[in-house]
Amino acid sequence: MRRIILASASPRRRELLERAGVKFEVIPASGDENRTSDDPKEAVAQLARDKAVSVKATVEDAEEGTVIIGSDTVVVFQNMILGKPHDQEDAADTLKKLQGNTHQVYTGVSVLEKKNGQWQEHAFYESTDVTFYPVSDEEIREYVATGEPMDKAGSYGIQGFFGIYVKGINGDYNNVVGLPAARLFYEMKKSGIDLRG
Repeated sequence: MRRIILASASPRRRELLERAGVKFEVIPASGDENRTSDDPKEAVAQLARDKAVSVKATVEDAEEGTVIIGSDTVVVFQNMILGKPHDQEDAADTLKKLQGNTHQVYTGVSVLEKKNGQWQEHAFYESTDVTFYPVSDEEIREYVATGEPMDKAGSYGIQGFFGIYVKGINGDYNNVVGLPAARLFYEMKKSGIDLRG
């Protein structure tokens, strides 16, 4: 059985992999997330790679065939990356921008595979458009008060309370949750990696 490691403490990514029938272990990446680019595609690629490489350093003697999955998600509005909120006021300001508008969610995935004694990277990113209905300031304040937005890029979780304001999605829903699982399986299949076996 191939050893598969998820380099993330995200319960949402864990749930998506479990639902897909993948047997894996969790080793969260260590260190701070330091983005080196304001370009969303480059940013998520770099952050996902950093996570996978951080975990690789802890399992250098891993057996042949070991796979490490690093992933990072950013929310982008009008070409600006919106990170996790600093405080409740920041979360409310972000949601005021997003309400009634369309924004993009980018997730980068970096998969490191130990093959012939070397680590090989398989990398890609996925982008999804999300459109919100208009949302009142009072509704935003009520949502922020739940505490749910505080650890999420863009200050919301589509699978949580704010999901009721989503008017439409163009792309992969799971990508917005935090891991484009279908694309991950497709890319791994092309590379000869069976995540279920």
